[in-house]
Amino acid sequence: MTEHVDRSEPEAGTAPAAAAVTPADAADAARLVAFGLQPKLLPARDQEYADLLRRYREDPPFARLADAVAAGLGLVVLEVSPRAGMAVTAAEDSVFAVRMGDYARRASTDSGDRFLHGLAHLAVAAMAFPRPEDLADDGYIGRVTVNGIDAFVRQACRRLEERAEQQGENTDPATDAPGLEAAWRIWARRSATGATKDARRLPGSTTGIVGKAVAFLTDSGFLQRTGDDSGGTYRTTARYQLQVRDMAGSAAMAELLELGVVPVTDGTPTLLPAEDTDDLELVADAGLPFHSS
Repeated sequence: MTEHVDRSEPEAGTAPAAAAVTPADAADAARLVAFGLQPKLLPARDQEYADLLRRYREDPPFARLADAVAAGLGLVVLEVSPRAGMAVTAAEDSVFAVRMGDYARRASTDSGDRFLHGLAHLAVAAMAFPRPEDLADDGYIGRVTVNGIDAFVRQACRRLEERAEQQGENTDPATDAPGLEAAWRIWARRSATGATKDARRLPGSTTGIVGKAVAFLTDSGFLQRTGDDSGGTYRTTARYQLQVRDMAGSAAMAELLELGVVPVTDGTPTLLPAEDTDDLELVADAGLPFHSS
């Protein structure tokens, strides 16, 4: 993590140590933010990027300038370090913000599937970092598989089904009903792979939806593909850990983890008894790393 440096103003009566900001300084700060917006670019592979990172960490006035450039673009700086580069995330009102509704419309012709796309992203995050200590450990690397994520959601759906039956609730709600349980019932009804002559998974199948989620996260620099087993295997990056850490306090993420599905290292999920929770609801546009509409 970046060490916080005291960037307070000099005391009255003392001359400022730093020179006035120049257009070249502003250009360098903007260049650093631009590097941060290229999620797959690592400082170790670009000397200019590495030099600007070093300047950020060693030159407080330049760091303040870069932070201001990012803030002006509606970006939040999560970390500046050699491992993550300049890791930024978009604020809700930023032009760079990606919304779950927009993502779902691009990924599917059925606008109602946004529930399922949101669940897929939440499930990836929960399986990648199932414990608070995993998020807190900078050296932790999460590993997930497409089939494992699908099985994770299906097990959680079965858990919700059992809970509803025990409580005498309606176990067959309308498919367009809002809320966490309705969304997961839709997932349970959906085919895992679909039916194709060459065994390819259909885009609208649940593994197809998970596949789109991990492909998006890979393109965004949050995951790295490591193999083809179990529908595709992936490992997390420092940027994804920072992103999930930033979003871990969301209600949807907490509700998902409360179901007690705990993955093991190969991405295969197991279901453990969960504590009683009431009124679990998932907003329509909830999903990492997105903002609601």
